[in-house]
Amino acid sequence: MKAIRLKTEFLFEPVGIDIDRPRLFWNCQGGARQTAYEIAATAEDGRTLWESGRVESPSMRAHWGGKPVPPRTRVTWSVRLWDENNIPGEWSSATFETGLPKGEPWRARWIAGDYDVDKRRRYPVDCFCKRFPVSGAGRARLYITACGLYEAQLNGSRVGDFVLAPGHTDYRKRMQYQTYDVTALLKEGENRLEVQLADGWYRGSCGAWGLLNQYGTQTKLLAQLEYADESGNIHTICSDDSWAWSNDGPIRLADNKDGEVVDGRMLPSYSGKVRETSCPVVPSASNNVPVTEHERFRPQVIHTPGGKTVLDFGQNIAGYVEFSLKAKAGQRVKLQFGEMLDKDGEFTQRNIQCVNQKRTTPLQQVEYICREGRNDYKTAFAIFGFRYVLAEGDFPMEQAEFTAIAVYSDMERTGWFESSDPLLNRLFDCTLWSARNNHADLPTDCPTRERHGWTGDAQIFCTTACYLFDYAAMARKYQRDLTDAQHKNGCFPQIVPGGGVDGYMRPMDGSAGWSDAGVFIPFDIARMYGDWSILEENYGAMCRYARYKAGTLGKRYLTALPTGLSRKDRKKICNYGQSYGEWAEPADVHPFRTADFVSPHPEESTAYIVLLMERMAEIARELDRSQDAEEFSRCAGAAREGYQALVRTQKHSLDTDRQAKLVRPLFMKLLDEEQTGYARKRLLQALENYGWRLGTGFLSTPLILYVLADMDIEYAYRLLENQELPGWLCMPKLGATTIWENWEGTESDAPASLNHYSKGAVIQWVFDTMCGIRLGGENEFIIAPRPGGHFTSAKAEYASVYGKVSCGWKRSSEGLEFEVAIPANCRALVQLPDGSEQEQAAGERQYFIAQ
Repeated sequence: MKAIRLKTEFLFEPVGIDIDRPRLFWNCQGGARQTAYEIAATAEDGRTLWESGRVESPSMRAHWGGKPVPPRTRVTWSVRLWDENNIPGEWSSATFETGLPKGEPWRARWIAGDYDVDKRRRYPVDCFCKRFPVSGAGRARLYITACGLYEAQLNGSRVGDFVLAPGHTDYRKRMQYQTYDVTALLKEGENRLEVQLADGWYRGSCGAWGLLNQYGTQTKLLAQLEYADESGNIHTICSDDSWAWSNDGPIRLADNKDGEVVDGRMLPSYSGKVRETSCPVVPSASNNVPVTEHERFRPQVIHTPGGKTVLDFGQNIAGYVEFSLKAKAGQRVKLQFGEMLDKDGEFTQRNIQCVNQKRTTPLQQVEYICREGRNDYKTAFAIFGFRYVLAEGDFPMEQAEFTAIAVYSDMERTGWFESSDPLLNRLFDCTLWSARNNHADLPTDCPTRERHGWTGDAQIFCTTACYLFDYAAMARKYQRDLTDAQHKNGCFPQIVPGGGVDGYMRPMDGSAGWSDAGVFIPFDIARMYGDWSILEENYGAMCRYARYKAGTLGKRYLTALPTGLSRKDRKKICNYGQSYGEWAEPADVHPFRTADFVSPHPEESTAYIVLLMERMAEIARELDRSQDAEEFSRCAGAAREGYQALVRTQKHSLDTDRQAKLVRPLFMKLLDEEQTGYARKRLLQALENYGWRLGTGFLSTPLILYVLADMDIEYAYRLLENQELPGWLCMPKLGATTIWENWEGTESDAPASLNHYSKGAVIQWVFDTMCGIRLGGENEFIIAPRPGGHFTSAKAEYASVYGKVSCGWKRSSEGLEFEVAIPANCRALVQLPDGSEQEQAAGERQYFIAQ
């Protein structure tokens, strides 16, 4: 038996982490069962750092057991396994490297351009340069970060392949740095380190209205290059007042949303000096996957009815374009990026822009002035959401070669699905792409208009993301963003990080189903990865939030509307605080009204308090905090009683065609026995009245199939198979390549992105119910596929933290055939639709149910 897929803190061979006692993970290959493991770890100089000895355990993870790993240490760790016959396998090895000392100030100093910032102006990209001699260089590392976005070159070669570094955090509280191995880029003699610095999220456009200067006004850079000479002595090149600076380089404007203005004729002179400045935040490692380039697309050229040239790349992506062309000096190229063509066949950005008399944003455009001869351009400091590019210039566009490049966080794909229905297969692909497009260091709602880290979207989609990607590192980074943003009273915000949030939206912090992300995300990660440490690390913050929400039960709010409850029952419900409620139900089910967000939503808020408290009680029990568990359970019980009383009132009656008002209490098990029976019947009636189309909103859309499957699996398939608006399959049927914000998509008259992932959360049901793949515990799965509807086949594969598991089924005139594959060192309880249960060890196995 051999260990494969070795990871450190969920990352493949990370460089520059600041975790000095990391967790180590692996999967097994060959053999059936791991009975023991042994780990040996050494430093680059051959020193032994840790030897575990033989450990009798089937676990495919281990916590570092030696002394804390010193900073700047490259570690090779090796693991060998013993199989069920007590035979040891070969050693497998991987590496990780620690970064700078955590929490300690750098030797480098913060530097900025030599100018006074006028908040009303936009500025060219800052260009920094440091020349330094090197003799006999060996191992070399560049540690670097910025308030803004940076791109570094060493001796004319780009340093690393990270994009949009150092990533997006609340720079006032936490700043990420990156570590690059630059050993191969150093040379004997004089060396030249150049860094470009752009506004990024720090002082560039943030939020729907492109608000500027959200985290600060002075962009700045911090860089520390360290190399060892032949004698092992460490030399350090630090950012300080000896660096040269100018802002006369080619990039005249760089905004992460509006785009770039570039003059290819210009080169930086570095004729000025930097200003030394300061920053109160000590940078820390991201411990996350970087944002990098991925798929590349060539366009189909379209000539519109109006005579415009539009490039159609065939797939809606987040990223940018590179081009290569020959031109005369001064000739111009203008590119505008959008998601759709209008009904008249012309390019449009109307669905992604906010427009008033003062501003139109985001522009999503590139303006390029050519130099004489060959011009090669690729966007450096912006990404756009687009499928189409309007290309204009003062020479024929056919002379240029264009390539679109997808840019997103480098999350390993872990989920695959295929069925007999091409539309469902395309919906899966749409979800995969929208998830990619909305992860540039944090989960966002769309890569165009807002690019906000909406907490509601993140928590709804978290488990789906865990099936599609190795999502643990990304989720842990976002959880740090959440705790950074937590209010003193314990409330988590609706948007994290908060740059770009309009002031009138701040009272919505604490909104039910949104701010609960601070508990729901670590809860989901713990379940999907067996990673209980995320609960330990965040338990204090989670408790503060839960107690804040518990304190809203019975509390008065200025704009609260009467509920009709007795004083006793009012104490058990939440009628406090502004919130979004269900949000975005179809207009003919519940039309949008601004007044809905001025008053509290007692039904949604009380329901989510029950769910929150039940999950907190489960977490507390898992962490052996029995007293807390009792406290949260009591609160959940009281809120459930309040909810049951609330839905007995006329205003919040279960006698409704609003599917969400029936799905939520059924999924969360909020009702008594009589109410449950009524709600089930009423939900079927509501679906019948709506032609078995999807009438739920933002919060309940991911839940409805579970509720219907619990009643009758054919009800769930009937809704899933609906191809009319509103419904999941209507999107791919109408040509979508990503998930739409509004069901109407390109037919919508209101601004609405075509690249929101939240409705794609239905893919969780495809994995865990349709194909029946669920985690049962460490090294354990529950496989319970539920065929139905018109489908004749379906198969899902999932590279879980314990290894790749798959389940597929086919229907024929003879019956149902199932094929289940369980990874080495794992077992499964296979539950078939006929009620039979069987234990399955590692390996492939077929099952058959006669018709």
